[in-house]
Amino acid sequence: MANKNLTNAKRVKNDEFYTQFVDIQKEIEAYLEYNPDVFRGKVVYCNCDDPYESNFFKYFVLKFNNIGLKKLITTSYVPSPITGTIFPLSGIEGLRRFTRKQPFKIEINEVKDLNNDGAVNLEDIECLLRQDQNVTTLLKGNGDFRSNESIEFLKQSDIVVTNPPFSLFREYIKQLVDYDKKFLIIGNLNAITYKEIFPLIKENKVWLGNNYKVNAGAMFFEIPEKIANLDQVREIKTNERGKKVYITRVQGVRWFTNLDHGRRHQPLPLMTEAEIIKFVTKKPFEKYDNYNALEVSLVKNIPSDYNGLMGVPISFLDKHSPEQFGIVGMCENEDLYKLKTKVYKSTECKQAYLDKFKKRGVYDLNASGVVIRAGLHEKVYQRVLIRHKKK
Repeated sequence: MANKNLTNAKRVKNDEFYTQFVDIQKEIEAYLEYNPDVFRGKVVYCNCDDPYESNFFKYFVLKFNNIGLKKLITTSYVPSPITGTIFPLSGIEGLRRFTRKQPFKIEINEVKDLNNDGAVNLEDIECLLRQDQNVTTLLKGNGDFRSNESIEFLKQSDIVVTNPPFSLFREYIKQLVDYDKKFLIIGNLNAITYKEIFPLIKENKVWLGNNYKVNAGAMFFEIPEKIANLDQVREIKTNERGKKVYITRVQGVRWFTNLDHGRRHQPLPLMTEAEIIKFVTKKPFEKYDNYNALEVSLVKNIPSDYNGLMGVPISFLDKHSPEQFGIVGMCENEDLYKLKTKVYKSTECKQAYLDKFKKRGVYDLNASGVVIRAGLHEKVYQRVLIRHKKK
């Protein structure tokens, strides 16, 4: 599960976590290294961002020429706590009547070194927003990614790059798939287990990003000052405008994508089952009572010579190579992939709870893989079921 910050954010419907520039830069560089032309001639759409304030907007404007973009479209939304806080938008053509309650779109078609200092920088961005070739307009709706206006911009785009609301992740990624768009977006790692998301991963239509230096499964995000909770704040920085930036740490966050990158084609180095038992686990692997599969609690302990099904942590997908492993299914309640060898009765679940906790209750054994230890039925954490691909 995500940490307390993200859990609290969901409870109060607060999705205001803003991605840091350095994290965007490092992630995108991995795709450019694998394919330098991945963005060349493409229209990029950031549909969950406040133009200018968004670091996605800043990155793609500053790198517009280097990566060969054809066009950048960004849209703001209502209500947003950061719109117009960094740059006075009322001075831009097209936003003369701008208010904080009105969303807008910025369309960048050309980026020039307008102050002739030899580089494109933030000063140039302020100038280019006022140029005729770059269009800024107010939106009629609220800027929500599901609005008719936003969908029309989506149709025009080739690649969507943004940090969408975690609470709407299922709906958001479905829209991208329905419109057959390439994307690079941020989401909660547990989204892997959603029945709307996992089939896409299983069918190799969506995978985890490069996730360069995701700190022990966590990322650091900027949060607006007016909603910053001191218990959440890990650091306070000062940005290029002299404004305070509050940084919070969110656990269990990953990049999701259908853009190729080099890391997903690097096979995991593995030991044989005998070597793992001898040097690492010191005991044989367990098998599930309700799946014909091996329980592998750590990714590093996946045996190289086991030909059957293996249940591995969902964090395995950080290192999954589609050439090395096939994803077969997942340990889950509804048996969507017809892999269960046993479905426990209600009486068995109640008895398992009584045996384990010495009191009455229900131990939902059907929700995950189960191993039997010392005569007790033990549920394991969520597992992805994989097998080696035949060489």
